[in-house]
Amino acid sequence: MPERAVAPESAPTPATGGCACGGHDEPGLSELDTRVIPHAIRHATIFGALEGLDAGRGILLVANHNPLPLLAQLEQRSAGKFAVDYVENGPDTWKLSMVRN
Repeated sequence: MPERAVAPESAPTPATGGCACGGHDEPGLSELDTRVIPHAIRHATIFGALEGLDAGRGILLVANHNPLPLLAQLEQRSAGKFAVDYVENGPDTWKLSMVRN
């Protein structure tokens, strides 16, 4: 009969929710600066960040242009799931508050 591996008593207990990094979300919006994300993965990165949010949590999206195409895609993919408000509206930088309903 093969021996069963037993976890040592000092092994960390798996997290019951969220990630297991030990960090905690700060109050307010986490900033996501899209200007540093390669264009080929920019929208996928933003959608991934948005889908990972719990209700009431959000991001402050920073862009170097008005993200109208992104907002149209968001409406198609997740109609009504997010409240979007412009915090800064150009001409060099756009900032949008995006909070999961």
